Amino acid sequence: MAQNTPKRKIKDSVFTNLFQDKKYLLRLYKTLHPEDSNVTEEDIKDVTIKHILVDADYNDLGFSIGGRLVILVESQSTWTLNIIIRALMYLIQTYHDFFKRTKQNLYGSKKVNMPKPELYVIFTGEKPKNPPDIISLSKDFFKGEKIAVDAEVKVLYQEDESNIIGQYIIFCKVYNEQRKKHGQTKEAVTETIRICKDRNVLKEYLGSKEQEVVDIMMTLFDDEQVLEAYAEDIKNSEARETAERMIRKGKMSLEEIADYVPSLSLEELKELEAAIMQLV
Repeated sequence: MAQNTPKRKIKDSVFTNLFQDKKYLLRLYKTLHPEDSNVTEEDIKDVTIKHILVDADYNDLGFSIGGRLVILVESQSTWTLNIIIRALMYLIQTYHDFFKRTKQNLYGSKKVNMPKPELYVIFTGEKPKNPPDIISLSKDFFKGEKIAVDAEVKVLYQEDESNIIGQYIIFCKVYNEQRKKHGQTKEAVTETIRICKDRNVLKEYLGSKEQEVVDIMMTLFDDEQVLEAYAEDIKNSEARETAERMIRKGKMSLEEIADYVPSLSLEELKELEAAIMQLV
């Protein structure tokens, strides 16, 4: 029987916590546009979409500044071109909110005013070989064909202690290393913070919000463990259903079924067979 993943309220990640502070958001923008030197914190408007109930944690960020609408999405572990779709969907929803907020009539004859979109993905996982600087819907999904709607996403993956995006990527890499070394423990988190502060990576942020960062990351550990346990329950349930169908057909021995359903031991299959026989 199909089961649905329970939805839960989104929680802060270090990414969202860091860049909800306009001081650091301004540094991010100036990393992307160093030529725009006169911009101030007051010029930035946060337009990050606030998810209420979601299926997973979202590390997405949106802000407008002048005539630009900047969307950043983070891909944390495995590289995937599907990030283009996520960025495009995020952009469309952000435009929807923008037109509603500015009370512009999409059905009127007057052309609406809209900010120019910029799409970025910050990739913090293991860097793929020859990573692209830009990915696009047309090139990567439709072999470069001209399509009605295209989206280009700039990929940010360089570790660089001289800017806040590069520092955030370093922080994530250090965290991944410490997690491999210490597991999902507080020590992995505190060592990540210590190493980064020693390297002058996000030092000001980590110094002022160290306990908050520890709490955020430990909460994410707890969430992962809950979801892993849930996934394991689903896997075991599906394995039992498969084994039960095979036992009822009676065409294979329990030893043969064990080869097809390795997550169940021979003893568990014997108990399942006995329970089925009682119902016959």
